[in-house]
Amino acid sequence: MEKTLIILKPSAVQRSLIGEVIQRFEKKGLQVCGMKMMQLKNEILNEHYAHLAHLPFFQRIKDSMMASPVIVCCLQGKDAVRVVRSMAGVTNGRDAAPGTIRGDYSMSVQENIIHASDSVETAAIELKRFFKDEEIFEYAFNPMNFLYAGNEV
Repeated sequence: MEKTLIILKPSAVQRSLIGEVIQRFEKKGLQVCGMKMMQLKNEILNEHYAHLAHLPFFQRIKDSMMASPVIVCCLQGKDAVRVVRSMAGVTNGRDAAPGTIRGDYSMSVQENIIHASDSVETAAIELKRFFKDEEIFEYAFNPMNFLYAGNEV
C-alpha cells in the first residue's frame, strides 16, 4: 500500500478543523499510520520548502507554518498520494472545488489548511523528514475487505 504525508497547517489547527479533516480521510478509507503534533522550526522548513527559497514569499510561508503547532500524518491506501491530493483540492482555496478540503475550508493561497505530498517519491522523502521509522506503524486494518475488491490489494 502507498503511504503519503499530510500536514494540517496552523490555519487548520487554529480553526479547530483537525478532527474534521482527519475524519474525511478516514471515511474515504485511508489508514492513519502515524500522527503527531509538532512545532515546526526554521531548519525543517528551509528543507521542506527549499524549492521555494528563491521566491519573495518564502519567509512569509515559513512564518505562517510556525504560527502554531501543526499536525503531521502518514496516511496509507491504494493510490494514497493521488487520492489525498484530489481530496485536498487545488492550492488556492478560492479556486478549489466545493467538496475538497480547501474548497470547503479555505479562502487563501497560503492559509490553505493542508499540505499533501505531490508524488510517491516526494512522499517518501517528506515522511522521513517528519517521522522517525518507529513513529509509522504497520497494523492490521480490518476494513480492508470492505474498501477494496480482492484483486485491488
